[in-house]
Amino acid sequence: MKFVKVFALLAALAVAAPSAVSAQGGSKPTVAVLYFNNSAIGSANAELQPLSKGIADMLIGELAANPGIRVVERDQIQKVLDEQKLSTEGKVDNETAVKVGKLVGAHYMVTGGFITDRSGRMRFTARVFNTETGLIVFPTAGGPTGVVEGKIDNFMELVNQLAGKINTGAKLPDIPARVGEARKEAAKKVPYEAIALYSKGLAAKDAGNKAEAVTLFNKALAKFPSFDKAEAELKKLQ
Repeated sequence: MKFVKVFALLAALAVAAPSAVSAQGGSKPTVAVLYFNNSAIGSANAELQPLSKGIADMLIGELAANPGIRVVERDQIQKVLDEQKLSTEGKVDNETAVKVGKLVGAHYMVTGGFITDRSGRMRFTARVFNTETGLIVFPTAGGPTGVVEGKIDNFMELVNQLAGKINTGAKLPDIPARVGEARKEAAKKVPYEAIALYSKGLAAKDAGNKAEAVTLFNKALAKFPSFDKAEAELKKLQ
């Protein structure tokens, strides 16, 4: 199947998303997620670019549901990228990923990308680096792959599946079964359109366009009134 590389979008959950943390601490492994690579071809590249941030933010929310790990907030990742003048517009190389991971105090740095085809299917891929050694710890030969694929309408479910693969593949502490099931069910309720609007809102916010960001987050809430992440972003901008 021919795929056109696309920018993924993520959505908030119908249950309150656990808080990510801003710094490494304690004995829990700390995980950070870098923006996903957008390799869409032609006009689709610019159109889908905001989804790079959306994917990372939604994946952060899924991983943060695990009480056995710490997850770095997206805003802290953005702050480091701005301070270091690091661009994520193109593909992120391994060295940059590890560097950012160290700067935010993470033991593990997640990177990834996504593609889609004309039939409305999407594929996510992910890798996890150990920031101390610079080595890829997931995926590994003989282990589970870092790939999930399905209909774009089931976008948040794909994100949830990817989080599960990362958690297992990187040998992170197990997520409690009840929590995992709740997140899986919540992911089924998030519409693609809300994720797309939310992702554009994040891009506008990071670019300093407050009014535009507020409008987009409100539109995302109109599509999905239980969008906790959109509500949280609006509060930050008040």
